[in-house]
Amino acid sequence: MTISEDDLRRLLDSGLPDAALVLVEGRTEVVSAQDLDTDAFRGALRVTTREDLLARFDGTDVTEPELERVAATLGSTVDNLGG
Repeated sequence: MTISEDDLRRLLDSGLPDAALVLVEGRTEVVSAQDLDTDAFRGALRVTTREDLLARFDGTDVTEPELERVAATLGSTVDNLGG
């Protein structure tokens, strides 16, 4: 699977105010959305932002089954895009 629950947990736990989960060169990274405009992340695929991820859940107490479900959905979407 391209996107794991650990990836989503890292995004949720990030101290960056505008954190985004990206896929770059086959690996996931949590970066500041403004870093996407730098050469280091040229061509990176933005998977989701912390804000968008939190909007998928009821409240702020995210359970492992919820993370697993969302990770599977995002992973499938990325895989279908060829990421």
